[in-house]
Amino acid sequence: MSTDEPEEPGATVTEPAIDDPVPGRDWWHRDHPTFAALSGFYAGLLFAIVVPGLYAAILAAVVGQRRAEGLFPFVLVTLIVPVLLVIAPRSRRFGLYMWLGMISTAIVVVGVGGGVFWFMVSRG
Repeated sequence: MSTDEPEEPGATVTEPAIDDPVPGRDWWHRDHPTFAALSGFYAGLLFAIVVPGLYAAILAAVVGQRRAEGLFPFVLVTLIVPVLLVIAPRSRRFGLYMWLGMISTAIVVVGVGGGVFWFMVSRG
């Protein structure tokens, strides 16, 4: 008996998805409940840390330090990416968790920086 035919009289054969490059391994993208949440949170964490730093480094290398300091606020234009992710229905969950990652990273950085500053001023 071939593998294409059902073994039981009432059973049906399920075909793999056409757009799935590796049949059987697409479940974690589509069905796992925490995939979008975890990947969105860590993407937001990386976005909040890497994008401003990389932007400043490239600007300083290309136009000089003084001009780069003046152009640095334009890094806020990159926030269009997470906004568009939240607007699109297909990527809304990922975008919301990306915002959560970005905001929580900013809170932790500001909180730790403020705590260290307060500690150094009070001891000095």
